[in-house]
Amino acid sequence: MNSFAKSWKSAALSLVIGVLLLLGLPYVMDDYTLLQVTIYAVMSILAVSLGFIWGYGGILCFGQAAFFGLGAYTYAIAVINMGDSTVPFFLAIVVPALFAALLGYVIFYGRLSDVYMGVITLTVTLILFNLINSTAGPEWKIGNAPLGGFNGIPAIPTLNVPGQIDNILTPKDLFYLTAACLLLVYAGLRWLLSSKIGRVMIAAKENEQRVLLLGYDARAYKLFCFTLGGAIAGLAGCLFANWGAFTSPTIFGLAQSAQIIIWVIVGGLGTLIGPIIGCVAIQWLSTQIGTQQVFNANLVLGAILVGFVLLVPRGVVPSLCNLGDVLLARWRKAKQSKEAPPPAQPVSTEQTV
Repeated sequence: MNSFAKSWKSAALSLVIGVLLLLGLPYVMDDYTLLQVTIYAVMSILAVSLGFIWGYGGILCFGQAAFFGLGAYTYAIAVINMGDSTVPFFLAIVVPALFAALLGYVIFYGRLSDVYMGVITLTVTLILFNLINSTAGPEWKIGNAPLGGFNGIPAIPTLNVPGQIDNILTPKDLFYLTAACLLLVYAGLRWLLSSKIGRVMIAAKENEQRVLLLGYDARAYKLFCFTLGGAIAGLAGCLFANWGAFTSPTIFGLAQSAQIIIWVIVGGLGTLIGPIIGCVAIQWLSTQIGTQQVFNANLVLGAILVGFVLLVPRGVVPSLCNLGDVLLARWRKAKQSKEAPPPAQPVSTEQTV
């Protein structure tokens, strides 16, 4: 089985499992547990956005939280001013995408190195954090939406059925929407990676100079990858603002940026399902640690990151796939050795006297 067919089979299996969870979880979970699963799905979309641009575009972005926060604040400000949530929902995707496109153009066409990419994206995140954090006065507002400073924006209106302001989504509806968005993002990225654009993008990550010699503008493909990652992060920010009906400057904080990187490293770089698994596992572990007072949650998460970097540098999913391939190869070899006929005995040409 070639790698292409194998990857599509794994993608189809992942989508089938996702659809089954989407349809089945609301019937076996109470509302509180379903809300927790919803935030796992929201953060998984955010994790996939970084896993995509880092694992397949070779772009280590320390500021993915910037696009996440822009999506949340864009939706909050727009829906408070407009009332209907249809346009704000799309604005929460478009605004972070445009911001990512502008930032990426400066970085890629300015021929800045990967080190500067990390520094610039991290700096942009800190600038947005300090900017929003200093807007606490009543004079700081956009239209009818007060920015709130460090207090954030509370009571954000929930998504409603398009054209029906009074028909807002219930918690179960929000779960369906969030899970469907996660599945669509995953399926769409898998399709993109199998297309010509995706193959050139991966090639630019492996050897940018060779791609340039073949006649492709590697910078344009990297810019497209970075912009798409910003749009997906903005979608996650919009859903996050709906989940809690609240957003604050902490969404731009260093802790949020570091968590996204940890999710991708733990799950596995170079995969799309890996960031989802890493995100859910770390989120669940953080919740469990937060219920006790013996260990510091940040200390435990830091130890986990160090342990994975040293012991499982490729992440959970690639390591499990490699282990599965080794075990399968051994099983096939043992099966073939048992089924193989015994070697034929040589026939003697000597006659018995």
